[in-house]
Amino acid sequence: MKRLYARIVVPFLAPYAAFFRQPDVTAMVLTAWISRMPVGMMGLAMLMFMRDALGDFKVAGSVVGVYFVSMAVFAPICGRIIDRVGPLWPLRVTGVLNAIFLALLFTVVTLKLPQAVIIVAAACAGAFSPPIAVLTRTLWRHRFPDEVNRRMAFSVDSIMIELNFTVGPALIALVISEFGARVAFALAVIVSFFAFVVFLFTPALKYWQQEPHIERHLLGPLTEPRLVGLFIVTFGLTFSFGILEVGYPAFATALAMPLLAGILLGVNSLGSAVGGAIYGVLHPKASLERQFALAIGLMAVPLLLHWWVDQVIVFAVIAFFAGTLIAPALTAQTLLITRIAPNKYATEAFTWSATFIVSGIGIGMAAGGAIAETVGVKSTFLLGSVVLAGMSLVACLLLPKPANIDSS
Repeated sequence: MKRLYARIVVPFLAPYAAFFRQPDVTAMVLTAWISRMPVGMMGLAMLMFMRDALGDFKVAGSVVGVYFVSMAVFAPICGRIIDRVGPLWPLRVTGVLNAIFLALLFTVVTLKLPQAVIIVAAACAGAFSPPIAVLTRTLWRHRFPDEVNRRMAFSVDSIMIELNFTVGPALIALVISEFGARVAFALAVIVSFFAFVVFLFTPALKYWQQEPHIERHLLGPLTEPRLVGLFIVTFGLTFSFGILEVGYPAFATALAMPLLAGILLGVNSLGSAVGGAIYGVLHPKASLERQFALAIGLMAVPLLLHWWVDQVIVFAVIAFFAGTLIAPALTAQTLLITRIAPNKYATEAFTWSATFIVSGIGIGMAAGGAIAETVGVKSTFLLGSVVLAGMSLVACLLLPKPANIDSS
């Protein structure tokens, strides 16, 4: 056992130990994890609250989809403002207004106001979502200029996000089973505001490097064709994430096991954390573009297996393996952004990435809700598998390795 520990565990953990010994890294990681806790809570809490209040997953998925799409549409605007004036004021304004509109959304649904009012409230809440996730990744870029430390930082970041998606859904599922979906959504709203306050005190903000005021193109980072190709693939990838966000709760609901929804989402995220931890210490010889395409393609396999499997334990095991490719795919995607995007568009590039991520998740949730209600729960996973397979092929076509870049 000691020999196994010395040969495998120590070499695996050594790079992470060295990484966390660097100044402010531990504090930055912990602050980011706490401040992004709503990421793992809000989707499930809002979905189940809307389903209870509005009647079915189709309508609930549509409202949640509007929230995420609105977040996606307004994220680049916020990113451009941050690139010009810095992060503090945009963060303060969005943090306060997001809390107000989430509370408004809770109120109008509780009062059973018309669906149009609910949609508007959801859209406003999404529009003013604090750019915490975007700022965290942008600040890692400022903190580490070299790709070795960036790979480690983004891998750790992906792991912590998946821990958010492990703890958050499990907590929400527990609250739903004990107190109901209304209390769970109210808790998510409170935690969202608390997370914003925590992030205001992150030591990462001192590493922000403001770019000088120079001429910027109206389309910003979208003038780079390879970046646009990357964002298109990202949309398809996260569309499948949205499918899972609805597919697992719908599967649990069909079995009359509401607690299972949080368990499946948590197991999936735990798998992603494990995959991210392994990917962070690897040094693949394949180009970063090929790593990205391969991770997406392999992810299609367990999603397809979901379509065939009904036994709960086996289904959960497959959910774990479906997650193992999520963090590596997102880490590779983030590293590609740091390579391709010009420094003057650093934050805006990440907000455009967030736009495609959250719009993919939102539209995937809306599509998954409609399919679960009209075609069948298992068909959602089949759709997700087909989309991932297609996006893997598109990634191979749109993201060739540049001849002048060493991706080792």
